[in-house]
Amino acid sequence: MKATMLSKEKNEVTFKMDFEADEFENAVINAYKTTKHQYNIDGFRSGKAPRKLIETKYGEDIFFEDAINQLFSDSYPVALDELKLDPVDRPSAEFDKIEAKKGFGVNIKVTVVPEVEVKDYKGVKISKVDNTVSDEDVEKDLDAMQKRNSRMIVVERPAKEGDTVLIDYAGFVGEEQFEGGTAERQPLNLGSNTFIPGFEEQLIGTSVGDEVDVKVTFPEEYHSEDLAGKEAVFKCKVHEIKETELPEIDDEFAKDVSEFETLEELKADIRHKLEKIAKDKAEYDMKNAVLEKVYEGTEVDIPDAMIESQIDDMLQEFQQQLRYQGMDLNQYFEYLNKNVGEFREEIKPDALKKVKTKLVVEAVANAEDVNASEEDIDKELAAMAEQYKMEVDKLKEVMGDQGLHLIKQDIRNRKAIDLMYENAVVEG
Repeated sequence: MKATMLSKEKNEVTFKMDFEADEFENAVINAYKTTKHQYNIDGFRSGKAPRKLIETKYGEDIFFEDAINQLFSDSYPVALDELKLDPVDRPSAEFDKIEAKKGFGVNIKVTVVPEVEVKDYKGVKISKVDNTVSDEDVEKDLDAMQKRNSRMIVVERPAKEGDTVLIDYAGFVGEEQFEGGTAERQPLNLGSNTFIPGFEEQLIGTSVGDEVDVKVTFPEEYHSEDLAGKEAVFKCKVHEIKETELPEIDDEFAKDVSEFETLEELKADIRHKLEKIAKDKAEYDMKNAVLEKVYEGTEVDIPDAMIESQIDDMLQEFQQQLRYQGMDLNQYFEYLNKNVGEFREEIKPDALKKVKTKLVVEAVANAEDVNASEEDIDKELAAMAEQYKMEVDKLKEVMGDQGLHLIKQDIRNRKAIDLMYENAVVEG
């Protein structure tokens, strides 16, 4: 097979694959060997009839389609590699006249990944992101730690906001009790706004043993059409009132919640961890700022096929997220009163940005000859194996060649972004 470039206009490429007569004849012979059992010829067992007899009965071109399909399947990737083309959709093919024992050509038209020239990706000016950790930040983290180590204690006083009450309730619209509006010994945190607006406030000031009629109006957009916008009464009985007891923040607290002996040591550790987080986030934000500026300064003519393919990937990923939440795509669209076409249009700008960003980063990687070393790959695989609690060899087996290729590509892209960031001018 000989591959010849015919034309390239923007992202549309036309090239030709020419096959010699002997290549075609060999493909026909292979097609005969593969499919001969499908044809019935009197006097011959299945798969034993000579090629000539089959061609005489069914036509000289009976094996042409299988032969051409195999030739195309084997030769198309080779042609792409020779011509250094990276297609983004299925090709269209126009064949010359096909005759037995003669060569033929096929013109291929396909959309390819656009060539991207990124200018001024070094020396990009960005503002410094503050990564200072204040005393207040440390105190907030300490307060969160205090709340995580709190406990609930029963109190003998009227309920107040922030308390958790244990209640029975039964809901009525008029004189009729409605379905789904009844519970026994239900815990409710007053101030959490988890119940219908106005419900929790009416339990403030109640005491254990009190029976209260809580009057509310269901929201107009309430999920149950039978209750939406209607006034209701919940007959409630209070069984228990609990408040949150916070531990004292002192040396004893530090000993209980950490490996440190004193509160000051715990605070120092909190500060150290917050500074690491702040530093990493600041670097992440500044890398994004560099990438955003390079992105904005680069023009790319992106084929529609690439954007549609990205939308497909995003849609599939979103569908998987919905499954984790016990919902499917149809239920989601029904709930929002929209269809898949409208959703695709909504996410199209994000898809465009993802595609262009990837092309820009890959262009920088190509320009700088950035590659993923074996050491880079081994380090990445070791981290992934630890995360998934797997042996590295088993992980490689599960991922396959395609998975390893994606890892290499990801490492290469990260190194290209690091290169742009390291060569940026940070002001302020």
